[in-house]
Amino acid sequence: MDVINERCCGLDVHKKTVVACVITPEGQETRSFSAMTRGLLELADWLVAHRVTHVAMESTGVFWKPIYNLLEGLDLTLLVVNARHIKMVPGRKTDVKDAEWIADLLHHGLLRGSYIPDREQRELRELVRYRRNLIRERARTVNRIQQLLEGANIKLSSVASNVVGVSGRAMLEGLVAGQEDPEALAGLAKGQLRAKRPALEEALRGLMGAHQRTMLQSQLRHLDFLDGEVAQLDQEVAQRVGPFEDAVRRSDAIPGVGRRVTEEVLGRRGWT
Repeated sequence: MDVINERCCGLDVHKKTVVACVITPEGQETRSFSAMTRGLLELADWLVAHRVTHVAMESTGVFWKPIYNLLEGLDLTLLVVNARHIKMVPGRKTDVKDAEWIADLLHHGLLRGSYIPDREQRELRELVRYRRNLIRERARTVNRIQQLLEGANIKLSSVASNVVGVSGRAMLEGLVAGQEDPEALAGLAKGQLRAKRPALEEALRGLMGAHQRTMLQSQLRHLDFLDGEVAQLDQEVAQRVGPFEDAVRRSDAIPGVGRRVTEEVLGRRGWT
C-alpha cells in the first residue's frame, strides 16, 4: 500500500484526554495529552517539533472543536472524519490503538475529511443556531401561557390572534395584578381589537386562581428574558453579516424569506 502522508498524526479525542500517534520517516511515537488548553498547546508544539503536515481526528461530539480551533492556525492539513468511516478491527479497543489506527489510515491516504467551514462562518452558525433555539423556546413559552389561560377558562386566544401582543400583554398583566372584571380587562384592548370588546369580555370571563397568577407572572418574565436575548443576538448577527447587508435586504423583500432566514442560510452555506 502506497504512503500518501509521510508526516501525519492520528488523534483519539475524549473529554479529558487526547491520545496522539505520529508517524514520520523517523518512526512512530504515541503520547497522551490533557484536553485542557495547556495540554492542547503542548500537543501543538509536539506536532510542530515532528514537522507533522496532516492531522486526522474523529468528529466525536463537540470534543474535536477546541482542538480544531487551536490547530487550524498552524500550517497543517486538518481532517475531521465521520466516526463511521473509521471502523476499528475487532479486538482493538484501547485509546492508543485507536490513535494508531487513525494515523495508519491517514498515513496511507484512506481518510476523507468532512467539510468544516472557516472560523468566521462557524461562529455565525453557532449564533444563528442558538438564536433559533431561543425562538423555539419563546414559542413554547407562549404555548404554556395559552394552556394556562385555558385551564382558567379564559379564551383570549379565540378572539386575539396574538395573546402576547400589545393588547394581549396588557390584559395578561391585568390578570396577574388580580383584575377579574371582564369589562375592565377588555377595556385594555388597543387598535383594531377594540371593535371586539363584547367578544373579549366574554372570553375574559374565567376563574383564575392565585397559583395560576403566579405561574403567569413567571412565564411573562421568562418571555421578556427571551425577547431580550433574541434582540441581542439579532444585533450580533447583523453586525457579522454587515458586509452583505445589501443582499440581506434584497432577500428580506422576497415574500416568505425574512431577514432571519437569510442569516440562517449564510450561517449554513457561507458567503459564496
